[in-house]
Amino acid sequence: MPRISRIEIDDSGLPAPTPEIAQERRVAVYDLLEDNSFAIPARADQPAPDGPFCLSLSVREGRLVFDTTREDGEKVAEFHLSFGPFRQVVKDYFQICESYFEAVKTMPPSQIEAIDMARRGIHNEGSRVLQERLEGKAEFDIDTARRLFTLVCALNPVK
Repeated sequence: MPRISRIEIDDSGLPAPTPEIAQERRVAVYDLLEDNSFAIPARADQPAPDGPFCLSLSVREGRLVFDTTREDGEKVAEFHLSFGPFRQVVKDYFQICESYFEAVKTMPPSQIEAIDMARRGIHNEGSRVLQERLEGKAEFDIDTARRLFTLVCALNPVK
């Protein structure tokens, strides 16, 4: 199965993430590189490119950019996505993450679990939005979508 073998994140010009969000990002990158499925489908005029792929995520002119190359640097595809469809789910995700990080410090396990379930639900929603936005452009499973959504959150200019 084609996969992502390297990921680069260009967050230059964006505010520094909180320590908790930075840790989530590190975990997402590690988990993504350990286990993912990622393919670029065939186009009418060309066959599906072989992986593994290198993925660069960045923000250019206010848009989320997925720049995909082969390991040798050959360009495969580049997708520019509006942050609009992500804004509300990212906002909700950051709010629930803040609640979760605070709950871990002071609340009993049952309340932490309830907040964590809500956090995972919002995270799954964001992952589905990402899959929908890249439908027909890139193919990946839900676990890969979840990890990529975490990285999209790290790049979202409006939190």
